[in-house]
Amino acid sequence: MTSFSQQDIFCRAELLLGTEAMERLYTQRVIVFGVGGVGSWCAEALVRSGIRQLTIVDSDCVCTSNINRQLMASTETVGLPKVEVLRQRLLAINPQAEISALQQVFCEETAHAFALDDYDFVIDAIDSLKDKALLILKATQCRRAKLFSSMGAALKLDPTRIRVGEFWKVKGDPLARALRKKFKSQGLFPAHKFLCVFSDELLCNQGAQPVTADGQGMFRKAQTNGSLVHITAIFGMMLASLVVRTVVDEVSKTV
Repeated sequence: MTSFSQQDIFCRAELLLGTEAMERLYTQRVIVFGVGGVGSWCAEALVRSGIRQLTIVDSDCVCTSNINRQLMASTETVGLPKVEVLRQRLLAINPQAEISALQQVFCEETAHAFALDDYDFVIDAIDSLKDKALLILKATQCRRAKLFSSMGAALKLDPTRIRVGEFWKVKGDPLARALRKKFKSQGLFPAHKFLCVFSDELLCNQGAQPVTADGQGMFRKAQTNGSLVHITAIFGMMLASLVVRTVVDEVSKTV
């Protein structure tokens, strides 16, 4: 097997960012919760940008409906654990990376098992409102870890409307609105402000909810919204960019 040096793999990134920034990226620890349409692309962008220590968390296996937008989903990977398929792809990009694949769900029962403050960055790409709210509350209580969160990437078509904003100032996004409502109803709030990737575009499903051959709904949810790879991938790439830019900014401040 051919051996590739880290300098060879990341020479173009180092050319832009500089040696010190790359050395800092190599040492950062990142955890990504949810490796679907958003999180899978974020994970790949992180590894291609020099992140070596990455933990990916998702309980699901690849299904046919994932193929249109999830990085590791193909006709050959249906039925396999998402995190395991993605881990193999990431190691093919950088064999020296340390990729921890956890086929788990982050929820009230499992939250205690994740030492979030052992990480430099926590990436929230969770779909479940309840679990997402919990992760945001836990992550913003950390002293070390910095949180970046994805809002809803479904029902979007125009990539030029995707942008970054502070959570409490996000407008036009139903998921952000639902989260804020949940925090207020619980009387529990994030410990500090945090940045989100979002879009204020909101379209409607044009097709009927798909069914299986026996007439059952294909999805576990009563209502599932359509989504496209050119939107979900950009959400993921923008989350990764927040990590890279934060590291570069920190290095520039020490120069």
